[in-house]
Amino acid sequence: MTTVKVFKHHLRVPFLVLMFIEAGILYASNYLGLLVRFGNVSWEPIENLPGKAAVVAMVLLLGMIAMGQYQAQRPASRTLLASISFRVAISLFIGTLGLMVIYYIFPALLIGRGVLAVSLICAWLAITLVRWVFYNTVDSSIMRRRILVYGAGEPAAGLLARGESGNPLMPLSGSYIIQGFVPVKSETTVVPEDYCVDPTAGLLDYCRANQVDEIVVAVRDRRNNLPTQALLDCKLSGVDVIDFISFHEREQGMLHLDILQPSWMIFSEGYEGGNFRHVVSRVFDIVASLTILIMTAPILVLTAFAIYLESGFKGPIFYRQKRVGLNNTVFELVKFRSMRTDAEKDGKAVWAKKNDDRVTVVGAVIRKTRIDEIPQILNVLRGDMSIVGPRPERPEFVEKLEKSIPYYRLRHRVKPGLAGWAQIKYPYGANERDAYNKLQFDLFYIKNRTLFMDLFVLLQTIEVVVLGKGAR
Repeated sequence: MTTVKVFKHHLRVPFLVLMFIEAGILYASNYLGLLVRFGNVSWEPIENLPGKAAVVAMVLLLGMIAMGQYQAQRPASRTLLASISFRVAISLFIGTLGLMVIYYIFPALLIGRGVLAVSLICAWLAITLVRWVFYNTVDSSIMRRRILVYGAGEPAAGLLARGESGNPLMPLSGSYIIQGFVPVKSETTVVPEDYCVDPTAGLLDYCRANQVDEIVVAVRDRRNNLPTQALLDCKLSGVDVIDFISFHEREQGMLHLDILQPSWMIFSEGYEGGNFRHVVSRVFDIVASLTILIMTAPILVLTAFAIYLESGFKGPIFYRQKRVGLNNTVFELVKFRSMRTDAEKDGKAVWAKKNDDRVTVVGAVIRKTRIDEIPQILNVLRGDMSIVGPRPERPEFVEKLEKSIPYYRLRHRVKPGLAGWAQIKYPYGANERDAYNKLQFDLFYIKNRTLFMDLFVLLQTIEVVVLGKGAR
């Protein structure tokens, strides 16, 4: 078993183990810093060292999570060590900024600048080394599930992914290795014959002989096409059986529209609501909004002045635009103005594009850092939006997209958000194809949303801002 389910979300066991190891490193590095700074590891120079070390480790670990360090994304091997070193350094820097805020509010938690500096250097070196070993050993093949795909048609072919070694049966960032594909007579075989297998001795015997952990049923039409008894025998013998839609959902954090079926959505778990969920969500929105507003207040003032200065003290600072919200209600969204005042002088809605010449100098900066989005906190406080949810779209685009993209209207069954699952998983959307791809992540969020997921999305949005992912 290489994944565990926590709050309805599948997390890879190797990365969970890595997280606990690195948490221990972050904690122990405080004692190493104490040893270097004072020549011993007694607690006398620093009062309540265990508690303070725990705070340091927790905040730095949040910095690691915020930079996506526990996602199944292996850096390119050509720059593996440099990439690991750089991302760990950025993660620890983000965590250090968080510590500075905590120390400002709670100065009694301060561990000492000299000890902290040495601790950070030690942690950086140790974590870089541990991750280099991890990516070259554990995450290369160990602890990956061995799966057998029942089917070799179009749905099954979608599971092929070429890894760094050139082996399409071992996806680079996946948690599994494909043992092979079992062709089905009623469908056209698309998968190359080299990857097809024929368990003539029986499905269960084949799984036992090849140490198969899971069978993925990738047959679009299941009527009279499934060996029901053989699959049941496998299931009762400890071999997991899963349909290909659920498999994609678990492995990629999205619902593939091209294979999605209404019956699957109706009978699968998720889509939870209820009054309690709404109350918890609203309290979270208000607390998070006020916190962000207080922490970014100086940035907001400087941004407003910069926009006003660039426009010659004439143009508007804010930009208001109609957007579609919960249950297709239209509301007025507030942003910092990042484009010229005549960006849509003909009155027609236009998708933003890369290197858009309508963007001002200040606008380019605030769009890259997502500062232009912060005033939407006012929409959150008013109840038009949530902190986390699908990004709200313009009515002109929604009308077209609902006609051309299946299930698009479902994204309006929850409040739109300032941050979103699609925003951290997919680049900036600037056309109908992007809207199609982002919807697959939005539907995953709508199905699996929890307070835990909202916190995770909000935290990892830091990586989007720091690295400028998808900004235009």
